[in-house]
Amino acid sequence: MAKIGLFFGTQTGNTETIAENIFEALGGDSIVDLYDVADVDINTLGEYQYLIIGCPTWNVGELQSDWEGLYEDLDKIDFNGKKIAYFGAGDQIGYADNFQDAMGILEEKISSLGGQTIGYWSTEGYDFNESQAVKNGKFVGLALDEDNQSELTQERIYSWVAQIKSEFGI
Repeated sequence: MAKIGLFFGTQTGNTETIAENIFEALGGDSIVDLYDVADVDINTLGEYQYLIIGCPTWNVGELQSDWEGLYEDLDKIDFNGKKIAYFGAGDQIGYADNFQDAMGILEEKISSLGGQTIGYWSTEGYDFNESQAVKNGKFVGLALDEDNQSELTQERIYSWVAQIKSEFGI
């Protein structure tokens, strides 16, 4: 079985902790390679058939700084035929008009480069106004809010991981 590449950017450490929890829920080192995008060559993304991309929404609907620095370089990667799952951290109360925008920005870019999005997640149970991460009534990936719903994070991770395992075919 091909390994999954899990790539995350983090500002405060929340997204790193989430990435580590997803890594463990998937089965750890035997299944997943974990990368902080601050320390990775962008071409490493191209080495994986299955990818998980994690990014918090920063400020008012912006990419986390490490992802922002790599954004244009994503054009160098051939994502055709690759399955990609996304997760994001955001604040649905404080930033209700751009909740999870960073996840949506990355998904839109990578999809335009041929990536196949998996792991869509229901918007039910969230309270926000707008999001670039919502397509056809669902989030393009796992939406987490450590500021307002941290008590739901573990349950959401386990449910989503079961879903993406099936969609990755593992």
